[in-house]
Amino acid sequence: MSKLSLEVTINKSQKVNMSFSALLKKITSILDLIKFSHTIFSFPFAVMSAFLAAGGMPGLKQLLLILAALIAARSAAMAFNRLVDTSYDAHNPRTAYRVSLQKKIGRNSVWVFTIFCVMLFITCAWLLNHLAFFMSPLAILIIFGYSYTKRFTHLSHFVLGLALGLSPIGAWVGIQGTLTTTPFLLAIAVVLWTAGFDIIYACQDLEHDVKSGLYSIPKKLGIKGALILSGILHLFMVCVLLAVSRYTDLGSIYTIGVCIVAVLLIYEHALVRPKDLSKINTAFFTVNGIISVGLMGVTLLDIFVR
Repeated sequence: MSKLSLEVTINKSQKVNMSFSALLKKITSILDLIKFSHTIFSFPFAVMSAFLAAGGMPGLKQLLLILAALIAARSAAMAFNRLVDTSYDAHNPRTAYRVSLQKKIGRNSVWVFTIFCVMLFITCAWLLNHLAFFMSPLAILIIFGYSYTKRFTHLSHFVLGLALGLSPIGAWVGIQGTLTTTPFLLAIAVVLWTAGFDIIYACQDLEHDVKSGLYSIPKKLGIKGALILSGILHLFMVCVLLAVSRYTDLGSIYTIGVCIVAVLLIYEHALVRPKDLSKINTAFFTVNGIISVGLMGVTLLDIFVR
């Protein structure tokens, strides 16, 4: 090989490596922008619902399609939220980084990512069954609609809960192709749980919400009232989770798991005080991550043991 040919080959290789590196950085930045790690909040409930619907281990193809649909829908929703909330995020010290990160990625790239995720979600639903496919546009409408709710209602926390609560319903439909009481109970539990911890999280944005004219429970009730309401919602969540066992074959292992969830929720609320919000991240991320993954674990254990 001549020296010139060798140099051309090296240059091409370097360009390919640089292009791949740039693409990898862009993907990493997008995952950071949409907080991909937060998928852990809805992922376990979808898995629980799928295993309950199958009465054990679901078919591998069905399970993979359900998980892909969940990830795609959640990613599309978060990317869309960043796009439509840019003007609000720019003036909030907690979220200002989203705007700079979005500029680094490019709004067009974020739009392409959003559309791709929507198409992937609908495709997965179509491959599962007819009911899942017909329900997919409604799911998209709800998860996209959430991004606008803080502009006109204090109940946006519950709409977020509904968006996440679709995951156990969708998983159940993906397995059975029908609907029954169990997935709706799981969805209600997710709505109550999500609304409760989102109200806690929103307490740190109270000042920004007031200045921006946005709506939230902390703005409506004050931080103390918001934390009380959050505690009540989590109490109801535990009651709903206990009711799930009445409509399934879940037994003592699951019940013990729900009791542990109750203890963790008490701990979560003990971390946050009206005059001390310094431990909100611990309460929001760590405790709720343990709750979701732990509840999934005991549910699957109960299913296989029984």
